[in-house]
Amino acid sequence: MELSFAGQVIEWRGPSPYYFVAVPDQESADIREVAALATYGWGAIPVQARIGGTAFSTSLFPKEGVYLLPLKSAVRTPAGLATGDEVAVELTVRL
Repeated sequence: MELSFAGQVIEWRGPSPYYFVAVPDQESADIREVAALATYGWGAIPVQARIGGTAFSTSLFPKEGVYLLPLKSAVRTPAGLATGDEVAVELTVRL
């Protein structure tokens, strides 16, 4: 399953800051339809993602009806991304 969407970089403060892009409602609903085929536990969904020129592997996490795409420093730094920035995301759910 391949998806493209735009979203805002958000920060979650825990013991250390984490950064995510929330997958929009419609795309999250599409992912939920195949979640049972893709998840490896705890609702995490393995994906390949691309933001700008950076491609990376990670897992989406379910949160309050949508999925969150984590953004590690290795993804944020080359693109100069900060909290509040709008990004275009290309996403492939690994089934």
